[in-house]
Amino acid sequence: MKLGILVNTDRHADHLAGIVQAAVARGHQVIIFVMDEGARLLEQDIFRRFCSLPNVSISYCDLNAEQCKVDKGKLPAALACGSQYDNAGMVHAADRVIVL
Repeated sequence: MKLGILVNTDRHADHLAGIVQAAVARGHQVIIFVMDEGARLLEQDIFRRFCSLPNVSISYCDLNAEQCKVDKGKLPAALACGSQYDNAGMVHAADRVIVL
């Protein structure tokens, strides 16, 4: 199964970590798109850990990262800088989508 996770707030980092780890442990593919206030989480270690997990892909909205003053130079190279097109692609590709 492909699980899409839309992260649009910075309030649920612990839940996000638990869901991603549980999905990967069960062999599911996880597609994460980060936007709005969720961009504030990009600089936290949680996304560095996700980058090392198999079957996890992450993209984020460049405009929202700029609005939240995220230092994109410090982000892992595995995080794909994108746009709402990436969000639409995630929704299209995923079997299920969770919004956090």
